[in-house]
Amino acid sequence: MFQNQITRAKKIYAEYPPQFWVVVGASFVDHLGGALLYPFFALYVTKHFDVGMTEVGILFAIFSVSEFFGSIFGGALTDLIGRKKVIIIGLIVSAFTSVGMGLVNRLELFYLMAVITGLFADMAGPARQAMITDLLPEEKRADGFGIMRVAMNLTVAIGPAIGGFIAARSYMMLFAADAISSTITAFFFYKLVAETLPKAAKEEKEARPSFADSFRGYAKVFKDNAFIIYMLLSMVVTIVYMQMYGALPVFLRDIHQIPESGFGMLMSLNATMVVLFQFVITRKIGDRPPMLMLALGALIYAVGFVMYGFTGQYAIFMVAMAIITIGEMVVTPVAQALVAKFSPEEMRGRYMAVFGISWLIPGAIGPLLAGLVMDAGKPLWVWYASGILAAAASLGFVIFHQYFKQDESPAPRADLQLATAKKELS
Repeated sequence: MFQNQITRAKKIYAEYPPQFWVVVGASFVDHLGGALLYPFFALYVTKHFDVGMTEVGILFAIFSVSEFFGSIFGGALTDLIGRKKVIIIGLIVSAFTSVGMGLVNRLELFYLMAVITGLFADMAGPARQAMITDLLPEEKRADGFGIMRVAMNLTVAIGPAIGGFIAARSYMMLFAADAISSTITAFFFYKLVAETLPKAAKEEKEARPSFADSFRGYAKVFKDNAFIIYMLLSMVVTIVYMQMYGALPVFLRDIHQIPESGFGMLMSLNATMVVLFQFVITRKIGDRPPMLMLALGALIYAVGFVMYGFTGQYAIFMVAMAIITIGEMVVTPVAQALVAKFSPEEMRGRYMAVFGISWLIPGAIGPLLAGLVMDAGKPLWVWYASGILAAAASLGFVIFHQYFKQDESPAPRADLQLATAKKELS
């Protein structure tokens, strides 16, 4: 049986180009540092600066607003100068800002570091996603994004459990680990990764070498009505998902006296399930209508998140996290692959950047709204509202599905379906 697993792993490895695996490996190293740190941001801020959840919400809002502008800048730059340079710049800035956040002792300075982090470090996000899209043919992209998620969640399976124990001793060690991992990843990208900017984008660059011209290309993205509607629905789902990192750890600590290590184990369960089941689930749903799969994932979110409002037992918290993770494994690879189908290859960086809004704006308003609700003395309503929003998004995806021309083989007909949707929504 073990030999069969090795044979299967070798077969999967051979299905993808070598550079794809280099990108996955380098991203794994970078994400490992972040996995130690990110789940404990809310706990660190409330403890280190002695503030409430409203201030945490403001901090997440600052992160997200600055990340929005950084991502938009990075998307235009990605289509102009290439993916590799943008990724390396982002990683180097990320290393410096991680150290800075660990050193400052005033909340105002921490806010300033959050702005710098968002503006510069997050500009690499569209470049990384565009590079994966460049490297893989259309029929492999959903699986490819699934593999990337397995690698990223393997770090989360390791990171939070370790990070919870480290955080109890020294948060500065977590910030330092994140900086070191970003630096190592920048070195790997510089030495081992080749540029993947498509030929069409290079020709456009030669014809229109101005950054301003590349930036003006965003007007075309925002006129893509089907894409914008899809993105708005995704934003609702992401507002719900963000509560797992913003509100949940503080809710568990303050309402149910669950320590950092307990929350770390929930995150490790989430990541372990993704590592074990993500690739299988992605392949199972790969030939299903994507909007219906997103509707299913959002409905699963509704069930999982609302459970936190109806129980006080840690075992049920684990069950709720397992349900949320199933929804996550359905939603995320499908959502990323759909962006690739919407975007022309010469504009992938800009489409990826705009789609980043579906994460950045929820990252700004989700924790802030949750913080206001919790500080108002109604913490259970964070989870009731999450269930309502996720269910509404599920219905929205079902309605949007009606704009897609159905076919017995959805995957090969995806471009025709998207073209039909765009025409009907214009």
